[in-house]
Amino acid sequence: MKDIALKQFVVDAFTDHVFAGNPAAVCVMEQWLPEDVMLSITRENNLSETAFAVKEGNDSYRLRWFTPGGEIDLCGHATLATAYVIARFIEPERTQIAFETRGGTLTVTKRGDLFDMDFPCYELTPVPVTQAMVDAIGVEPAEAYMGRDLLCVFDSADAVRNVKPDQGRVKELDGLLLHVTAKDSDFDCVSRSFAPKCNVPEDPVCGSGHCHILPYWSKKLGKAELTAYQASPRGGILYGALKGNRVRISGKAALYSEAMIHIG
Repeated sequence: MKDIALKQFVVDAFTDHVFAGNPAAVCVMEQWLPEDVMLSITRENNLSETAFAVKEGNDSYRLRWFTPGGEIDLCGHATLATAYVIARFIEPERTQIAFETRGGTLTVTKRGDLFDMDFPCYELTPVPVTQAMVDAIGVEPAEAYMGRDLLCVFDSADAVRNVKPDQGRVKELDGLLLHVTAKDSDFDCVSRSFAPKCNVPEDPVCGSGHCHILPYWSKKLGKAELTAYQASPRGGILYGALKGNRVRISGKAALYSEAMIHIG
């Protein structure tokens, strides 16, 4: 491969200040790199996601997300981070950006310092609480549901905040990620997300996870609009609004770094 110099941004998503929220690396390119190179960049970054985007035609961007474990079908925080980079550095006049992705067309609208993302809801199917779940999480959930990911619901917010799952056993559970959630006194809900199958022990703030979490709590609480807190060590706030089988997930973002990647 010939020498390539590639601009990369790191953006903390679902927060208004650095060292919080969920960091994502973003590369907006003129043309695609080979898939193995994008995966190597992702593993070198060692963040939960690295996003790669290429503009197609006059309006939309093709967007792909990679974890250190491989490409995935949906990622909220890296979508927010990519929209932030495009709106701030590439097309500052734009207030709406459409992304073509493996998860369908995703539209992001800039509204002041918030980015509103229109995402699909995952359909949740109730599943039995198993001993394998209890052994993996360390605490018995009250309910469990399966979408793309496994969602476990607890009666106590403290249980969610204090859980220390066995990563090896979490890897053996069904679903791509594991989300644990409970009703909270300060927010509508609190959650945490674990993704050892993607080589990400804990995702600091998981946007695609809230395509499971927000629909559950919207139905449970009888509310169309919710505020959610992800209680990872970094922490992050998400604003959600449900409409049919779509969920609007909104959040802020903060720029951490700009750098040049040199490949060759």
